Amino acid sequence: MEQMVENFIDQFGYLGVFLLIALENIFPPIPSELILTFSGFLTLHSDMNVVGVIIASTLGSVAGAIVLYYVGRLLSVERLQKLVNGKVGKILRFKASDLEKADDWFDTHGNKVVFFARFIPVIRSLISIPAGTTGMRLIPFLIFTTLGTLIWNTVLVILGQQAGSAWPKISAAFDSFSSIVLIVLVILFIILVLLFVKKRFSKSNK
Repeated sequence: MEQMVENFIDQFGYLGVFLLIALENIFPPIPSELILTFSGFLTLHSDMNVVGVIIASTLGSVAGAIVLYYVGRLLSVERLQKLVNGKVGKILRFKASDLEKADDWFDTHGNKVVFFARFIPVIRSLISIPAGTTGMRLIPFLIFTTLGTLIWNTVLVILGQQAGSAWPKISAAFDSFSSIVLIVLVILFIILVLLFVKKRFSKSNK
């Protein structure tokens, strides 16, 4: 994977950065840490510069986010409510009111969620789906997505440039950090799901 990413960026330059980062947003397993730090390193040995790499990567991030946003729009709250009102909802003990609460919560906090989610592994990609599903307006979505990804991309590109030939160490460090954060988030998610299911079962047994 690493060698393929490096060769692609080395061959296609800014376009390669744009395409890989766009794909990374749609398919989170592609590591943005590797793409961005290596791109930063390449600014020392190619015609690419830091500003150009940051612009290309941010445009790629936004492009990938837009794709998932519209995937979310296809999964509208109304369609999810139909699923919840059917067998799926009965099995999981979800109610239409749960979706309405989630929709209202995203309407209130959506801007902050989209912005800060851009710094969290995997979540920074997937957050675009609920943003679309809950009908978050496109312009605010684009603004906060751009701001969040601009900061994330800038930090990694500059670190890659400053690290020079030691950029793999920076990439590995961020990758390890991302893995730890992801594990913690998965554990928290499981705990929340278990608490939610327990609450639903306790209510139904009363």
